[in-house]
Amino acid sequence: MRHMDMGLWVTWYDLPIEGEAEYLAWFHEKYIPEMSSRPGFLWGAHYELVGRGKSQEINPHVKYADDTSIPSGTEFVAMFGGESTYPFMNPSLAHIVENQSTETREMLGRRIGERTCIFAEELRLDGPESAQRTPGSVPGPVIQIGSFNLESAEDELEMGTWYAQLRLPSLERMHGCIGVRKLISSSGWAKHSIFYELISEEVLEHFPGIKLLQGAEREWSIKVVGTLDHAPGSPTVAKRIWPPV
Repeated sequence: MRHMDMGLWVTWYDLPIEGEAEYLAWFHEKYIPEMSSRPGFLWGAHYELVGRGKSQEINPHVKYADDTSIPSGTEFVAMFGGESTYPFMNPSLAHIVENQSTETREMLGRRIGERTCIFAEELRLDGPESAQRTPGSVPGPVIQIGSFNLESAEDELEMGTWYAQLRLPSLERMHGCIGVRKLISSSGWAKHSIFYELISEEVLEHFPGIKLLQGAEREWSIKVVGTLDHAPGSPTVAKRIWPPV
């Protein structure tokens, strides 16, 4: 079955506490509906970092890109789904901004550490809870999205093989998993992204990460994960705050 939302426009950012409620009300009630009505746009959704404001657990196996120029926003993830990547390029995002109202430019100007990528869907697999998502609808209540680069073509091939043979099949069977998408970037710092949709935060306790693997699978996973140069805060675990769950 061909999926309707083959393009994703993803933006990570932080917000100052002062004026946050005003921004969120505007973003949810005005900006998302306005943008979602554009030709080729299918939906808009907004997520907040799980455990925002608390110290995040450091995964010793995750390596971050050594580049201080990469914007570091992580608290919020705004997402728009499109028929492809092209609705986000015709007109371009820059052109859309040029023609937005003074209010919109002021509100979006409150964002801190804003980082944007436009992704094309490379592969999608359904999990046991896939019936909770209808075609073309917003993603699940909880997401985990990683964005990263690799240093060589050989590393990219190994990473793709690892996803195809080990990680993705395990997600197809994982309790509480709605689905997983492997994404490739059309625009933005990260060339690759992996996007998991989950029914709840508790599902992450069963996530087939390195700490739950043994033997050759664990060794292979440590090797592959060690080649990924993640964006700041990646992978981001976030809960949907719009549309309300």
